Formats: sequence, structure tokens, C-alpha cells
Amino acid sequence: MTFDCSCHNRPGKRLLALAMILVMVLAPLAASRAQQRDLPSIGGLGGGLLSDRMEEDIGRQVMASIRRSASQIHDPLVAEYLTSVVYRLVPYTPVSNRELTIVVIDNPAINAFAVPGNIVGVNGGLFLHARTEQQFGSVMAHELAHLSQRHFARRLEQQERSAPLTAAGIIAGIVLTAVTGSDAGIAAIMGTQALSVQNMLAYSRAHEQEADRVGLDIMADAGLDPRGMPEMFEVMMRQSRLQGNRPPEYLSTHPLTESRVSDTRSRAEQYAASGASDTLEYHLVRSRLQVRYARNLGEAIEAFEAYLKEPNAGQKDAARYGLAVALLADGQHARARTLLEDLLEQSPHRITYQVTLAEALQAQGNLAEARQLMERALQRNPGNYPIMDRLALIEIEAGNGSQAADYLRTLTRDHPQRENLWLRLAEAEGMARNIVGVHRARAEYDILTGDLEAAQRQLRQAQERVPATAPLRQVISERLTEVSRRLSQS
Repeated sequence: MTFDCSCHNRPGKRLLALAMILVMVLAPLAASRAQQRDLPSIGGLGGGLLSDRMEEDIGRQVMASIRRSASQIHDPLVAEYLTSVVYRLVPYTPVSNRELTIVVIDNPAINAFAVPGNIVGVNGGLFLHARTEQQFGSVMAHELAHLSQRHFARRLEQQERSAPLTAAGIIAGIVLTAVTGSDAGIAAIMGTQALSVQNMLAYSRAHEQEADRVGLDIMADAGLDPRGMPEMFEVMMRQSRLQGNRPPEYLSTHPLTESRVSDTRSRAEQYAASGASDTLEYHLVRSRLQVRYARNLGEAIEAFEAYLKEPNAGQKDAARYGLAVALLADGQHARARTLLEDLLEQSPHRITYQVTLAEALQAQGNLAEARQLMERALQRNPGNYPIMDRLALIEIEAGNGSQAADYLRTLTRDHPQRENLWLRLAEAEGMARNIVGVHRARAEYDILTGDLEAAQRQLRQAQERVPATAPLRQVISERLTEVSRRLSQS
């Protein structure tokens, strides 16, 4: 089942501005490296240039830039699935720190990236082009392999004689190109020093081969079929030919050759047949994103309906679900509800069906029914992100700010890196007239987006509203001290 997707074209001025922001943000980190040349390395592989602490700092700054400047997909069902896939692979990945920040960029192109600070990101478009979960998992395993082998840091070590600003430009350019799929990252690199752009952007052949090898091992150990990796490479090569030999953005940083595809296919065949099969959940999430990137909802509805009429079509439940999502987005709430109720009757405890049905009920104005459905689901799945997120939305629409804030406080505790949840918590606290809560939530949002001065102001305003003897005053004061310390070091 295929859809035509319209790409998100961003204005060139905005991209250039983002490139400059990234350079300016990361330059101090590279300068810090210049000041510490005589200090011993505390990193692992590739730690000669980037210590573990510096990688964390880079990761925090990169994520702040992404949050401010790159459009993201905050769909909890997509996020929950992606997190489950990554953490299915992580136990078999030789990384010392298994706490990852996972981000989904709202772009229909094929792309994925892993950068210092344990950040792993994908474009929503990867789901469109990876027709199987094995293919999708191969890209995730490959990126985790790059992360575990610290290839990013090792590339920078090869430029150790470069000026500090050059190192910052390399980091900024690579991240910007990975996130936006544009030429602005190349422009940022060219503006730092007259060094080889290809050498900056592209992983070396040795690093790619190493990531292939380690990624295949990760897949096999995690119970995925390693043959998904050469299959995904072939998808990318076909995409390259369809685009007139203009490669997918992913290949601008991960160069692909016929010999590499052949070598990977040969290596994959050496693994015993795993018998791995796709989960239905992958295809449900893929259907959601097919609707998101369809040229228009009418075409999406027609495509799903036509597919369901094919006698030998596979994944029909995923197609029915995709049709329901498209109908819901098109305002055809009653038809969507009927389809979702039928799917839920077949699979009564599938969270994706439950949450989407609650969305349909909410769209029809049946808030009580939607709430009841989600509360029952939450009893069976305590703390579930998509369920609690939907409950918070229901309560906000119902005007119950205090109840919505309760759900969102739990979510921000469990998912503190999701800036959209902090922003929604601030909204709910405002509805509940909890002004201290508004300031605290806004402060956390500002911290995640890199605006420490705004966070400091929010925390000071919260502090002023809490009695000096109250336990909450100490919590706020400690957070304010931490923010002020980071500001003084910036």
C-alpha cells in the first residue's frame, strides 16, 4: 500500500538561521575542549576528543535546538512504539549508558540519526519507506551501533588539529543535515573551515562496515531478522534511482555502495533463520503515518478502501485501522467509530485501538464515554503513556484542569524529556488556578528548549509565591540554584 507524500519545504532563511544557531550554541563546547587539551580523557571509545561529560553537554544543546527549530511528531502512539523497538535492541547493544533520548522528526523523507548525548532520532518518513518491521529495525540497530562504537567522536578525533570552531561547525552541520534533510548543514560546515565536506558529513567506509556488522549482531540477538538490513539498503537504492540518482537524505551521511549491500547481504545470510515476523503494532503505526503524509485525506481513504478489496492483501487489520484514522481526520467520526469498535471487538485489549476509539468518541462530544473507556484501559495498563495522554486531553476539554494536571504530573515524571507534556501541564495548571504549578511547568519547558534565563524567571516567580517554611519552597530553590549555575557556566 503506497501513498504520495508531500514534502515539508522549509524556507531557506530559517534553515540558515538554524545553522548559525547550532554553530553558536556548540562553539563554546568545542572551545571547552581547547581549554582541556592537557587533561586526561575520561571517555571510552573515541573519548580522546569528547569526554562523556562533553557528549552529554552536546546532546543537551542539540536537543534544545531540535525542540526550538525542528518540527516533531508528538503522537504518543508513535512515540511508544518507537521506544519499544529501540529498547528491544538496547540490551544487545554495547553502550555503557542505556538512557536514551528518542525523537521523531516530522518529515516524510528517509532519515535517522544518532548523536553524542545518547540521542536517537528518526524521520516519520522512515515508517513509510520501511515496508516491514525487520527493515525498520535494521536502521535502528545500525544507528545504535554507531552510537555504541562512538563513531561520531572518532570522526572528530580525525580532525583533532582543526581549530575549535571547526569542530563546532562539524557537529552543527552534521546534526542540522540529519534533522532537516537540507543543504543548510553543509553550508554551516563550509563556513567554518575549508575542509572536505564529504569527510565531515559521511561516516567512513570502515565505520559503516563496523556499524553494519554490529547492527546485524544486535538484530539477531534481539530476535529480529538480520536480512532486513540488506532489504532496507535496497529500498534506499531504489529510492535513489527514482529521485534521479539524488540519494535519500540518510545516504548523505551514510554512504551506500553496491559492494556494501552485497557484503551486508552475505553477512546476513550467515545467521540462522530467526523465523521473526512483524508485529501488528508496527503496521498500525505505519498506517497512522501514511495518513499523516498523504497528499490529501480523500486519496488516503480511497487507497485504504482499494487495498481492503484486494483478495490477497496482507495486514488487513492495519489497513482497516488506517482507514479509521483517515476517516477520523476527515471528520467522518461515526464511520471511524464503527471501524474501531469492530477492531476492538477482535482485539479487546489492544491499546492503539482503545486510544483511537477514545479520540473518535471525544471528537463526537462523548466525553463521558471516552473517559470511561480510558479509565478502564488505565486500570489494566497503569502508567501507560498514550492512555494517560488521552485522559489528560479529555479532562482539558471537559474543563477539569485539576484532574488533567494530575495525569500530566505523572507523565512528566515518567517522561521528563518530552517538552510538549510540560507545556500542556502548564495549561492544565492554569485551568486549575495553580499559579505556582504554571511557573514550575513553564520553567521545565524553558530548560528543555534551552532558554535558561526564562526558566530562571519562572522559578523565581514560583519561589515568591511559596511560604519560606513550605517543603515545596526547598524543591523550587534547588531547581533554581541548578539553573543559575548552568547560566553562570554558559
